[in-house]
Amino acid sequence: MESSSTEQTRNVMQSPRSPSSQPYLSASVTDPVKLGNGVQAYISYRVITKTNLPEYQGPEKIVIRRYSDFVWLRDRLFDKYKGVFVPPLPEKSAVEKFRFSAEFIEMRRAALDIFVNRIASHPELQQSEDLRTFLQADEETMERFRFQETGIFNKKPADFMQMFRDVQSKVSDAVLGKEKPVEETTPEYEKLKHYIFELENHLAEAQKHAYRLVKRHRELGQSLLDFGKAVKLLGACEGEPTGKLFSDLGTKSELVSIKLQKEAQQVLMNFEEPLKDYVRYVQSIKATIAERATAFKQHCELAETTKLKEINLDKLMLTRSDKVGEAEIEYREMKAESEEATIRFERIVKRMNEEIVRFQEQKTEEMGVAFHQFAKGQARLANGIADAWRALLPKLEAASSA
Repeated sequence: MESSSTEQTRNVMQSPRSPSSQPYLSASVTDPVKLGNGVQAYISYRVITKTNLPEYQGPEKIVIRRYSDFVWLRDRLFDKYKGVFVPPLPEKSAVEKFRFSAEFIEMRRAALDIFVNRIASHPELQQSEDLRTFLQADEETMERFRFQETGIFNKKPADFMQMFRDVQSKVSDAVLGKEKPVEETTPEYEKLKHYIFELENHLAEAQKHAYRLVKRHRELGQSLLDFGKAVKLLGACEGEPTGKLFSDLGTKSELVSIKLQKEAQQVLMNFEEPLKDYVRYVQSIKATIAERATAFKQHCELAETTKLKEINLDKLMLTRSDKVGEAEIEYREMKAESEEATIRFERIVKRMNEEIVRFQEQKTEEMGVAFHQFAKGQARLANGIADAWRALLPKLEAASSA
């Protein structure tokens, strides 16, 4: 069963049933299958693409992909589209016994589905040649591409976050000229960083409590299941009508237990997982912020070096030095490199300004769906539990009166 977050993501894009004049691109990550044994075991997925875009091979394409193929796609997009908030991937399970559990596999499948469709619906990323390769290449070609490329996200998550902290530290500590920190300090940039770090904290806190709620539902459901079995055994030792009454109480306890377990699964997939997904999304945005900090540092350093080259050239020209020609070439090369760094930094800033607006709109919509699903589920659970116990009350009241 696909999560509502997946469905919500797909709603952003054109449906394959749209008129042929309207361009559409959508993908489904389905049919996870375990392949191999031991440490070599992995899960493969069928990725089904439907589109009418002329650059694709046809209206429908089915390929087999594994998790490392998704990592390849994310790495390529992150390396090529500086300033774009590349959607996050679900993390690998660090615990071997959970890697191939049905619940973990389904959560990962749903998250991978969301990942691909977010890229397919992104106005810039959907045009990526790497996305077309991922969605169309045969398995042998995909494997060859995967082994040819390495990317920043091949690091472990802990290494990745350390990299972000290192970049921030270097940006803060580096100096140019008169001990001036190479760090962007515009109000807009500071506001963006503050928003992202605060959002991460709040999302992490909400996700933590959602996890506890899932755990509580499951524990209460298990307790009621055990209680129901115990009451039924107790009823078997009693005569009628007490035995029948105990049996009914046990049956109702088991029924409520099932409702709690089902709702726990719903909260996990439709509430906790979307929150966890956005925690990962914010970490991806922080990686983009780190790239922006690096680009700004390069822009400043090259601008300063170019200025020094220009001063040196002026001095050599005044003294009619025979090194003027060489110095002029160095100055022109450095100026071109500096201008390129400036353009690169400004492009990142422009992209990020567009991305943060898009991200906030998407977050508001998807979180709205998640909270709505959560509230509906809690109301459904409360009504179901109330109905179950209410149906038993007349029998209990009659027994008490007797």
